[in-house]
Amino acid sequence: MCGIAGIFDTSARREIDRELLRSMRDALVHRGPDDGGELFAPGVALGHRRLSIIDLSGGHQPLYNEDDSVGVVFNGEIYNFPELTVQLKAAGHRFRTHSDTEVIVHAWEEWGEQCVAKFNGMFAFAVWDANRDCVFLARDRLGKKPLYYTRLADGRLAFASELKALLVVPGLDRTLDEAAIEEYLALGYVPDPRSILRSVKKLPPASTLLLTRGGECRPRAYWDVSFEYGQPQSQADIEAELMERLREAVRIRLMSEVPLGAFLSGGVDSSAVVAMMAGLSSGAVNTCSISFGDPQFNESAYAESIARKFATHHHVEQVDADDFDLVDRLARVYDEPFADSSAMPTYRVCELARRSVTVALSGDGGDETLAGYRRYRWHMHEERVRSRLPLGVRRALFGTLGWLYPKIDWAPKFLRAKSTLESIARDSLEGYFHSVSVMPDRVRLPLYSRDFLHRLSGYRAIEVFREHAARGKYRDPLSMIQYIDFKTYLPGDILVKVDRAAMAHSLEVRVPILDYTLVDWAASLPPQLKLHGGEGKYVFKRALTQYLPNDILYRPKMGFGVPIAQWFRGPLRNRVTEALLGRGLLQTGIFERAPLQRLVEEHVSGARDHSAALWALLMFESCCRQVLGAA
Repeated sequence: MCGIAGIFDTSARREIDRELLRSMRDALVHRGPDDGGELFAPGVALGHRRLSIIDLSGGHQPLYNEDDSVGVVFNGEIYNFPELTVQLKAAGHRFRTHSDTEVIVHAWEEWGEQCVAKFNGMFAFAVWDANRDCVFLARDRLGKKPLYYTRLADGRLAFASELKALLVVPGLDRTLDEAAIEEYLALGYVPDPRSILRSVKKLPPASTLLLTRGGECRPRAYWDVSFEYGQPQSQADIEAELMERLREAVRIRLMSEVPLGAFLSGGVDSSAVVAMMAGLSSGAVNTCSISFGDPQFNESAYAESIARKFATHHHVEQVDADDFDLVDRLARVYDEPFADSSAMPTYRVCELARRSVTVALSGDGGDETLAGYRRYRWHMHEERVRSRLPLGVRRALFGTLGWLYPKIDWAPKFLRAKSTLESIARDSLEGYFHSVSVMPDRVRLPLYSRDFLHRLSGYRAIEVFREHAARGKYRDPLSMIQYIDFKTYLPGDILVKVDRAAMAHSLEVRVPILDYTLVDWAASLPPQLKLHGGEGKYVFKRALTQYLPNDILYRPKMGFGVPIAQWFRGPLRNRVTEALLGRGLLQTGIFERAPLQRLVEEHVSGARDHSAALWALLMFESCCRQVLGAA
């Protein structure tokens, strides 16, 4: 895995400041500690930091074509590069190395902007073509690898793998984006294409950006997941094909010239990946997991049972239940405010894995691809009620009940009906947005100052969902929310969480369940094979019965979380009070003091569980103070 950075002068061919390019590049040294390179041409500068994985001796970047007229800097892996190399050699291209990077150079020469459609992998790259006097940027289909960019006041366009590399650029406008703040506080992350800064954008997944002198620079999409139903098959045939596709997705991700292993939580997805790896590997698989002292969060016994079953070299380490020293460090790792508290154990498991391997396979993506989230089940229960009553009736009846029903966070789930009633009172899309919000409207909007509400001009984060829903191809309500997650939660939260935590330790993470060919195929399956009788990942679990025991396949799902609710009533009580009610957060002008104080007091007293909201606000304050200089 690597880090890339660059500057392109869109208005002229002015010389690029070499020291600036090197500062941007070296802000990403954690992504690539093994090597660094740079390219300078009139009005162009590309920088690269390398983590050596394939062709250790010949993969230095920038890497060029035969006459050095085309160069590339690349972050990621192209898994089908052996096949593409054969094709390109047959077309007359000459290769100097055995690296996947060189495939990009020759694919650009052969197919131009359509080259991205040929690649199966995770990638963000920049190609400089001296003949065409352009730079071509691209990002992989699912958004596994990041790419930020900004247009500067003097006409230059700068880009980089992480925001921290752009923050070193003199004159960068650091004004916070009001819409991004609203989206973050609703969802817990800033979804593409926004960043927390108004002047910086993210290239969306499955998009390219062609930079030319004097031309417009607008992202172009080259792929989207479609939930149109495929040809009918028997369930037995689907189960067999699913396992074959997963096995192949794992196989092509085992290519490495450095030590390789896997994350093993003991859940269905990571256990399935390890099972495939064990069947494909000649030696024992390296596996890593972490344990927690609190049994509510501890899955280590399940991970150890899978490790024994497949005779892996298993590494496990217990994480301190009070591992909150990471709070401020996470802000520097993620650059933008990021409210998924499972980033903390993710950071630790990456730290553990890096001691023994340089590449790790993970089970991420199974819940989105095969409908494993519990919220999908709850949404479909709500859909049955919505289908029986008109929206006007539901708004009047369930909206009133939701308003009257007390919020009793301490009660068993079946008694905590307030959120469900509020969700049923909405249409399907609004209901799903409400259910996934870390701060729903009734909590979030009262926090805003009058001035901030005026600057928002009525904008609400649900517009992100509406825009994606309007473009998606699906026929049923389950596929709709899966599509929404593929466009928002997966690239904005799950993949960001893993990429930044892994790269902080110079670890490459590969995600076989998100092989785009597997995702495309799974999206075409009937929804009842994914969520069946209240059982998520139905066909996946049935197919895995020959590999995994039932106590792994059908045990209750556990989150990869940390006990933040207790922290805020104990060791972090003073910290959260100071962060939220001190000068830092309030001086941004975004929030009112009284509702913030009420949020803190209700949580600390035990009257309500506001832990998700408090964590989001704490991470926002930490990011503004440490990274953005805005608090």
